[in-house]
Amino acid sequence: MKNLEEPRIKYISRKAKGVYANILLDDWFKRTFEELPSSKRLLTLLLQELIPERRIVDIKYAPQEHTNPNPDKRGIRVDVEATDADGTRFLVEMQREPQDYFYERAVYNASHCVIRQLEKGDEEYEFPPVYFIGLVDFPPHDDPDRVLYRYALYEDTDKELMTDRLHFILLELPNCGRALTPDATILDNFCFSMHNMQFLEERPSDLRQEIFELLFDAANIATFAPEDRIKYEYAMTTERDIRNQIRYAEKKGVEKVAREMLKMGLETQIIIQATGLTEEQVRALMPPPASA
Repeated sequence: MKNLEEPRIKYISRKAKGVYANILLDDWFKRTFEELPSSKRLLTLLLQELIPERRIVDIKYAPQEHTNPNPDKRGIRVDVEATDADGTRFLVEMQREPQDYFYERAVYNASHCVIRQLEKGDEEYEFPPVYFIGLVDFPPHDDPDRVLYRYALYEDTDKELMTDRLHFILLELPNCGRALTPDATILDNFCFSMHNMQFLEERPSDLRQEIFELLFDAANIATFAPEDRIKYEYAMTTERDIRNQIRYAEKKGVEKVAREMLKMGLETQIIIQATGLTEEQVRALMPPPASA
């Protein structure tokens, strides 16, 4: 794996220089892929790479929030929703952290989108296809060189396609081990760019295609309007505060577990292996010896 890291290491600084924004954050993902003059073209190019079998020439945006016709049931909200000329719908979501029922939520949102296309009284079920596209900044799969996973409804044994009207596409941003190598695809490099954007000091010279010109221009903090820059700086401060709070809570939780294990009389080495704490950290949690 080391030989795949070397060509790109010069571009990355884990000390963020503030050149490019973290466009994985909700507001900035939406800004990049919907709100800028270049957003429609950028999203179209991404969809063309993800769904090459369709001829996606132009798209238009749709509302992201939809109420459920059943008032007792929940509606849906996605980050970005668009349609192409024949009515095919694309639901695009950015997911930064693992969560329970992510796949189930994808099915629910896509199914809700199907239902909305049928008018009351329709006897035909001739609705345009729906694509749920999830960009995830965590790896549900273990292959470090595979970024794209596609799902549809198939028969279990002979894999016959049941219908071409419902599709699920998963783009796993961290699994970009081939990025910036001769074997890299546009999607490999796109995932690398999205995953590392806030740590990049410049656009890698290999990324000359239009999709990367638009992506890096959208993320360039120097081009932000003053009010957007202030909003982004506030968002990043809030993000750091939340991360610190989570780390603090996790640390306290681990320490609580270690204390309970000490009370049970477990050996220090077992506690170290179970909690990930160092020997010094475990010893610091030991109760003081009882006075004579």
